Amino acid sequence: MSDRPATAVVLGGSLAGMLAARALASVAERVVVIERDALPAGPEPRRGLPQARHVHQLWSGGARALEDLLPGVTERLREAGAHRLPVTTDMVALSPKGWYRRWDESHFMLLCGRDLLDATVRAQVLADDRVELVDRAEVLGVEGTDAGVTGVRIREHDAAERVVGGGLVVDATGRASRAARWLTDLGLPEPGRREVDSGLAYASRLYRAPQAARDGFPVVTVMADPRAGGPGRGGVLMPVEDGQWLVTLLGTRGGEPSADTADFGRWAREELRHPILAELTDRAEPLSEVTFTRTTANRRWLYERMPVWPENFAVVGDALAAFNPAYGHGMSVAAQEAVALRDVVRRHGWGSPGLARRLQKAVARPAGAAWDLAVGQDVFFPGATEAGPTRWERLLAAYVDRLTLTATGNGRVARKVTDVMSLERGPEVLLAPRILLAAATGPLKRPLTEPPLTPDERKAAGLP
Repeated sequence: MSDRPATAVVLGGSLAGMLAARALASVAERVVVIERDALPAGPEPRRGLPQARHVHQLWSGGARALEDLLPGVTERLREAGAHRLPVTTDMVALSPKGWYRRWDESHFMLLCGRDLLDATVRAQVLADDRVELVDRAEVLGVEGTDAGVTGVRIREHDAAERVVGGGLVVDATGRASRAARWLTDLGLPEPGRREVDSGLAYASRLYRAPQAARDGFPVVTVMADPRAGGPGRGGVLMPVEDGQWLVTLLGTRGGEPSADTADFGRWAREELRHPILAELTDRAEPLSEVTFTRTTANRRWLYERMPVWPENFAVVGDALAAFNPAYGHGMSVAAQEAVALRDVVRRHGWGSPGLARRLQKAVARPAGAAWDLAVGQDVFFPGATEAGPTRWERLLAAYVDRLTLTATGNGRVARKVTDVMSLERGPEVLLAPRILLAAATGPLKRPLTEPPLTPDERKAAGLP
């Protein structure tokens, strides 16, 4: 172990960067966060985060990691208006194989606007005296050699350049990360990369929910079908703070929603497999115009497979693996990666030989789990990859389809599926003998023909 002062440098002040800073503050003497933009003081929009206007969620696997890092944060979020919704009890979801039933709680989701989540996390992280924020500063590159990174060169808002040294540099700069270029500039081989791009486009709008539906209303979602033989179209209504609904429509290449606010309701009514989202928003008060985004490709850097990895460097968050946001896994993965950073340093010791490689392998595990879930579906959409799905991916997809069908009418299987979707368990639980047998048997209950809203929910939303 090194005798030098333990200083960590985190590049990027968004959610992944703040959580990495929090994780490292428990094992380092000092953490410096370098952020390109000026961060807002409260829950306000931030430059460089276009996805903030669309739906976000923390699955329970990510929410538990967040609470581990920041004790009490769940309660603070709920006091600020975030919702804790039990899965699948408060979900009205049309899967590719039919409507899910609303089974007893197996897991949960934390729901709120991204600005509120980021501001709550940021305030708690920066309240730690060990964490220093340097914002309005551009990262120009890393310092060091192919054997190890010693710091980063930055240009601050007054155009002054300086080097910030650190015993560990963590890149959390998101999809725009230049880590691959930095590594090759140090003389290291080019890292492997895989991309699966369904061409997904997002169109979102904020509504004021009807008065009676502002508390306790479920998530409502119509899922895209990746194996329907054409573009996928879906949408989700998510209760957020202040009695609002955030509604996102999504479509893959050739089936994208319109960026035109005037077309939002028509698209929800005519292009989705069920008009439930249009029926609900027709009775709600629009609060915003449509926000449209296309930056949604699944992209993963295979840094953990590189034959040589420099000491004192790690890559996390979207800089490591960026996902199609339709599955809601990005923030949960970032929280789990931060926990992995902290635990590996505690286990092996700051400055121990090979620590950076261990860190990179550790953060690749939660990233890889979410990656498999996303690309296992997206690879079937038109044009997502040059070669299309492999034979193995088709075989797995056939089993997933059977599980999905079974989960619409079998609570035990539905729970196992949500074990995996919530990032609480790995996909191996879906291969247990009793789950294989249940999938072979199929659903135990007849399929639902209508959205499973309760009479009280329909009344609250103004539906007949």
